[in-house]
Amino acid sequence: VSSVITESIFNDLLKHRNDAGCKAKGFYSYAAFIAAADAFPGFGTTGDLTAQKRELAAFFGQTSHETTGGWPTAPDGPYAWGYCFKEEQGNPPGEYCQASSQWPCASGKRYYGRGPVQISWNYNYGPAGKAVGFDGINNPDIVANDATVSFKTAVWFWMTEQSPKPSCHNVMAGGWGPSGSDTAAGRAAGYGVVTNIINGGLECGKGSDSRQEDRIGFYKRYCDILGVSYGSNLDCNSQKPFGFAAQSQPRLIKTVV
Repeated sequence: VSSVITESIFNDLLKHRNDAGCKAKGFYSYAAFIAAADAFPGFGTTGDLTAQKRELAAFFGQTSHETTGGWPTAPDGPYAWGYCFKEEQGNPPGEYCQASSQWPCASGKRYYGRGPVQISWNYNYGPAGKAVGFDGINNPDIVANDATVSFKTAVWFWMTEQSPKPSCHNVMAGGWGPSGSDTAAGRAAGYGVVTNIINGGLECGKGSDSRQEDRIGFYKRYCDILGVSYGSNLDCNSQKPFGFAAQSQPRLIKTVV
């Protein structure tokens, strides 16, 4: 991954992440990103160089939307302000606790959005911690305190299939093709399906959506920096969301693992 995302490119992609107005100033380091990327074989290294660049642009595009500090007239444009936050903005953020025998909530702990992908809910913190190597139920705060762990939760989510959804990685690396039911639901390979995986219940199948446009704007800027074409099917305007769970749960990463 470091051959495509050098430190100078990383700093260009996330140009204003250390701006004084960004609450995550000083948190998201290049070293932490590379350590997380290296922990997941295949991430950003699958397929030809075009596929690798598009996958990395998509990863940063989606996570930048989740952590954006940009606004329409921001210096260098709204898409230069990804990774401005490491914790969900709210006063206070919600608890995001759903009754679970496998991942019961710990007393006093909140499972609101943290890190690049804003991982949320106890049923996502639990398996993320198990996969990455931390106690997601009893220590969710580590995702906002340890940058390597934070990036690892985002790459874990990116690489992990949550049926009936494919993984974001498989979509961008060319390993996923639509089934008959996918085609009937308007889902076609491309960046738009990644948005559907992440937040389809709220953003997809409803025509143009400003949140979608923000995700696409980041992706295009990052493709431009990496010198790669965008590919097709960038939006999910006409796509039905994946599965029932994607429509019933509020907030990101909705499918119960």
